[in-house]
Amino acid sequence: MGNLKVCIAIFVLSVLFGCKKNNPPPPVQIVPASFSFNALKVNGVYNGYTYKGVNTVPVIKLSFSAAISHASVNSSIAFKSNVGAAVIYATSYQNNDSTVVITPNTLLPITQYTINVSTGLQSSGGGNLQSPVTVQLSTAIDTTNKFPVITDDQLLNLVQQQTFKYFYDFGHPISGLARERNTSGDIVTTGGSGFGIMALVTGVSRQFITRAQGLARMQLIVGFLKNNAQTFHGAFPHWMNGATGAVVPFGTQDDGADLVETSYLMEGLLTARQYFNAAGAAETQLRADINTLWNNVQWSWFQNGQNTLFWHWSPDYAWSSNMQVNGWDEALMTYVMSASSTTYPITKAVYDNGWAGNGSMKNGNSYYGVVLPLGPAEGGPLFFAHYSFLGINPNSLSDAYASYDVQNKAHATINYNYCVSNPNGYYGYGANCWGLTASDIQNNGYTASSPTNDVGVIAPTAAIASLPYTPTQSMQALRFFYYKLGDKMWGPYGFYDSFSLDGTWFATSDLAIDEGPIIDMIENYRSGLLWNLFMSCPEVKTGMKNLGFQSPNL
Repeated sequence: MGNLKVCIAIFVLSVLFGCKKNNPPPPVQIVPASFSFNALKVNGVYNGYTYKGVNTVPVIKLSFSAAISHASVNSSIAFKSNVGAAVIYATSYQNNDSTVVITPNTLLPITQYTINVSTGLQSSGGGNLQSPVTVQLSTAIDTTNKFPVITDDQLLNLVQQQTFKYFYDFGHPISGLARERNTSGDIVTTGGSGFGIMALVTGVSRQFITRAQGLARMQLIVGFLKNNAQTFHGAFPHWMNGATGAVVPFGTQDDGADLVETSYLMEGLLTARQYFNAAGAAETQLRADINTLWNNVQWSWFQNGQNTLFWHWSPDYAWSSNMQVNGWDEALMTYVMSASSTTYPITKAVYDNGWAGNGSMKNGNSYYGVVLPLGPAEGGPLFFAHYSFLGINPNSLSDAYASYDVQNKAHATINYNYCVSNPNGYYGYGANCWGLTASDIQNNGYTASSPTNDVGVIAPTAAIASLPYTPTQSMQALRFFYYKLGDKMWGPYGFYDSFSLDGTWFATSDLAIDEGPIIDMIENYRSGLLWNLFMSCPEVKTGMKNLGFQSPNL
């Protein structure tokens, strides 16, 4: 009995303390060694993990620290476009199978692609890749011509005629005014309509439409502005409903008068008044109605009791936006129109203090080898040199602050030289592809691009509307936009708004304020028509002289 108790005790202790004799150890698990990514070359070159301007049949070499299992490649290396379409590729091997050579079928031009190598990739010994690898590729443009080559004069005519359709064919059916953009429905733009009225004059002059058609459209526009459009002290809002004339707020406190946009509208109306100069009853009445609109604008009231002009006034927020119209920017026309008014004119003191800042708008520095008389560093967006100068002829024009042909040529040349220099290294920039101004940008954005705010987006209006200032460089860009990018950039109303070769992105939008300067400044380059008409206004001659301007056109 005592021996039994001893045996039981020994058994219990062996269970509790794991002391059973002859208990074998667990089997050892042998895990295949993992391996690492070693090197990358695209077309024989290493440039990090992002490659731009790649040809459509690149050779991509991925090197690893171990020989690769062929069977794991297709399931572990994904090659896709930016829209998710899979790319078929061939594989081969080098360096004892430690380098995988990928050669895709022909890729599309100006397209982004991604190669993802997952940790599912295995070595011939069964190990897995330690960390995933991602390679970004962007293909180069297709340099073939997308349209038959025509003469430069024919090309300019074609661009004008196609752009003209935005304002005539796509003009709002009730008001005749210019829609803000090709997707804005009933929203029409005041300033863009001023540019569009000048485009209408150009279209009649170029015989895109008859004079009778142009007159009928002008009667529709002017009648709507006179009888339907909501105004504030004679000034128009930035946006209106093209069917009713009611204000469409541009911003929370911008739901009333916009004096700058009004000045662009008047720029166009006075140009049309000078063009439709026949003695018949219809054109006589048109001129009288334009004069009514022109004389109703209370320009001096927008001084708000100060020696400057204010951009906005709201019936709900009054002057709370507190935005003065100061130079140098796009709003020289606002001061010229205000000084030219025969009913509510401003004085030279308002121009000198409010616009010129008593000389503070001067620059005088050199950028990319060019001295800039006025404005911000490196010139700012190119629309500064366009909007007011659709009507104001800068040639041989000067005042106490600058010579304006020198100013605008310097501004455009600096913009060109900056893009050629391309300090940010954006793919595609160069002598053929330049022009920074306000435009749509990627991801449904909008910005005023310039050398100091460069996001890699080119706007055709910037270079094309600079034809009077940089004819050789602008014509070179226009040819590139049309012949080389025309399959992506040429639409029913001419050039789409903007693009980025660096980001392989192309807008599908048309904006009135970008389309207008294209057709209008091409016309000024070709014939000076709009300059001659606007500068022929007696009020403009007097107003500009009163501000101290000198020009043979005054």
